[in-house]
Amino acid sequence: MTTTPSKKKKIFNDPVYGFITVPYEIILDIIDHPYVQRLRRIKQLGLSDIVYPGALHTRFHHVLGCTNLMQQAIETLRSKGHEITEKEAEGVLLAILLHDVGHGAYSHALEHTIVKGVHHEELSLLFMEQLNREFNGALDIAIQIFKNTYPKRFLHQLVSGQLDMDRLDYLKRDSFYTGVSEGVVSNQRIIKMLDVVNDELVIQEKGIYSIEKFIVARRLMYWQVYLHKTVISAEFLLVKTLERAKELATQGEELFCSPAFRFFLYADITKEDFQQKSTLEHFAQIDDYDVLGAIKVWTEHSDKVLALLSNMLVNRKLLKIRLQKEPFTKEEIQKEKEKAAQKLGVPIEETDYFVFTDAIENNAYNPDSDSIKIVYKTGETKDITEASDNLNIQALSKTVKKYFLCYPK
Repeated sequence: MTTTPSKKKKIFNDPVYGFITVPYEIILDIIDHPYVQRLRRIKQLGLSDIVYPGALHTRFHHVLGCTNLMQQAIETLRSKGHEITEKEAEGVLLAILLHDVGHGAYSHALEHTIVKGVHHEELSLLFMEQLNREFNGALDIAIQIFKNTYPKRFLHQLVSGQLDMDRLDYLKRDSFYTGVSEGVVSNQRIIKMLDVVNDELVIQEKGIYSIEKFIVARRLMYWQVYLHKTVISAEFLLVKTLERAKELATQGEELFCSPAFRFFLYADITKEDFQQKSTLEHFAQIDDYDVLGAIKVWTEHSDKVLALLSNMLVNRKLLKIRLQKEPFTKEEIQKEKEKAAQKLGVPIEETDYFVFTDAIENNAYNPDSDSIKIVYKTGETKDITEASDNLNIQALSKTVKKYFLCYPK
C-alpha cells in the first residue's frame, strides 16, 4: 500500500482542538476498523465520572487528539530541518493512533483481574501486528517506531516518552472534561519548542517555563483526578467485584455476562493465549458496556458478596477511604474487618472484598527513565531539573507514595 495523501477527505470536530483533518488514507482505514471503533465504548478516565460528572470522554476522543498533535509535531520538526519522510510520518501517526488500542474495559481494572499478567501496551502491539497482516505490511514502520527499533529514535519518543503526544493530549483533554483547570497545559507551545539533538527529542531554551508548568500540571492532575481518593475507592471496588465474579466462575457458578466476557471469566487466559487470533478477537469484543451490563445484573445475584459489591458500584455507595504516609497496621485492618463482618453480615474470611489496603504513587517527572532536555543556543543540553531555577521542579522529580485503607462506611 503506497503512502498517499487522503482523497477521502474527513474532518473530525474535536471540542478541544476544533477541526482535525486526516492526512493519509491508511489512517482513515485504520480509524474505521472495529479495533479502533471499539475505543468509542471505553471511557478515557474509567470511573472518574463518579467524582467529575463531565469525565465521559472516550479513548477514541483521545487517540484522535494525539494524532492531531503528532501532525503538528511532524510539521514543527520538519520546519527546523529534520528529515521525516512521508513513510515515517505515516508510521509515527499510525503508532500514536494505535498506542491505546490494547486497553481493556474500564482501562486498568481488567488487567488486574480477568486478564492477568498482560499489559495493555503488549496487547496494543499484538493488535498492531494483526492489523499489519490485514493491511499487507502497511504498519511495518509504525510497529518498529512503537517498539523503539526504528533507526530514528526520536520518533519513538514522540509516541512514548516524557513529552509524548499521549501526555500532551490527555492532560489538556482530561482537564477540559473534568473541569480541573490546574491540568491545562500549553501543548501547542510545547510542540512549537520541540527540536532534535543527536537523535533525541529536546526543548528549546525559550520553552523552559512551559515545561515547568507541564510537570506541575501532571502532579496536580494525578492528585486531583487520576489518584483522587474517591476514584481510587471506586476503581478498587470494581476490581474486587471482578475478582469475586472470577472466583465464583472458577467454582462453576452461573453468572450473567456477554459471550466475549464469559470467555475470559470462565477460563484462565495467559499471555501465551493471546498469540492466537481467536483470543485477541474475543478481547476486542469486550468494552465498558459488557462489564457494566453484567454488574447491573449481578446486583440481584444469590451470592451476597457479589450482590453487595455490585450494588455499591451501581448505586455509588462506595467504600470509605483513608490515606496516610505510613502503611496501615494489621491491627487497624483486622478491626475494620470485624466491623465489616458485623455490619454486612458476611463471614470474616470474606471481608477481604470490603476491607483492603494498598499504595498509590505520584511521580510527575522521572529523569531516570527518560529525561526532558533543554537545548541552549550554544548547542549545550541540560536536564530540566538542572536547567530550571524553579526548586519545585527538583522536588517534583521525586516519587510520593501514600497508603490507603478502604472499608465500609
